[in-house]
Amino acid sequence: MSNKNSKPTRPKPVKAKSSGSTGTGKGKLTKSAQATSGGKKSSSPAGKMISDNRKARHQYEVLDTLECGVILRGSEVKSLRSGKCQLDEAYGRVQGDRLWLVGCNIAEYPQATFWNHEPKRPRELLVHKREMRKWIGKAKEKGLTLVPLRMYFNERGVVKCEMALCRGLKLHDKRDQMKKATAKRDMDRAMRRGR
Repeated sequence: MSNKNSKPTRPKPVKAKSSGSTGTGKGKLTKSAQATSGGKKSSSPAGKMISDNRKARHQYEVLDTLECGVILRGSEVKSLRSGKCQLDEAYGRVQGDRLWLVGCNIAEYPQATFWNHEPKRPRELLVHKREMRKWIGKAKEKGLTLVPLRMYFNERGVVKCEMALCRGLKLHDKRDQMKKATAKRDMDRAMRRGR
């Protein structure tokens, strides 16, 4: 007979044991998993990609990159978690000793209603002072532009923006790049057929 005052007991959760070849469970590969994957680290950030500015790689020559934090409002973060961001028209601007992201379109979050944000407002980027001094000097050179390459959540869930110091490509530069890419592709194809 059960007592009316006693609480039902829940079964204890069982932790799954992982084998050594699948990893440590925190995104890091063990030595055996690195050996099977070639031991290479991926060029993409460890977290979730929000937006990628693919046009920037075709329109500009990337000279240097820098990872920056972004000051955001709550509704902006919620909108970014659903992947609603466009970096196509965005660029970086140096004002005084601060770096700003201008023209980045983060869509309004529908559930925020009254407390929503302005979609194209300028957002301040967080950078270390010594890196900022170095970038201010380079950014003032003639013909160089600050362009966001991608925006993503890092492994801790913090929004990061990868900014690049770029020089605009001329039409003949783009043609040269296309010629080199097709020549490399043809050589690779010939090498595979020769084996």
